[in-house]
Amino acid sequence: MERNQQLRRQLASMRQSLFDQGHLDEQFILLEELQDDANPNFVEEVVTLHYRDSARLITTIERALEKSPLDFNKLDGYMHQFKGSSTSIGAKKVKAESTQFREYCEAGNGEGCLKTFQLLKRDYATLRRKLEAYFQVLLCMG
Repeated sequence: MERNQQLRRQLASMRQSLFDQGHLDEQFILLEELQDDANPNFVEEVVTLHYRDSARLITTIERALEKSPLDFNKLDGYMHQFKGSSTSIGAKKVKAESTQFREYCEAGNGEGCLKTFQLLKRDYATLRRKLEAYFQVLLCMG
């Protein structure tokens, strides 16, 4: 029982830090509200799908950024998809960086796109790591 209380406190702390550090927004809370006894792993499943699908988009964007000249319309389209997926799980920092990337596409600013994409990839990976740890603790509470 004591262990379960420790896990519950750890989980609450991990979750709160995701919001405090600006990684997640209210969309994540809305996802949590959709989870129930019929779908006890709903949030984890949605997040897992997001990372599976978005990993392909990251690769596609990386390849498009290697081309010369850059096709800003294609890049914007790929990032539009990526942003939509990130928004659906409440990935606040990643969504903001996606918006910035799209603005650089509109302005034809390749350097801005490259810099923003590096930040986006870093925050994307950080959120993924933190969410995986969060779901692992959740699993331990089982």
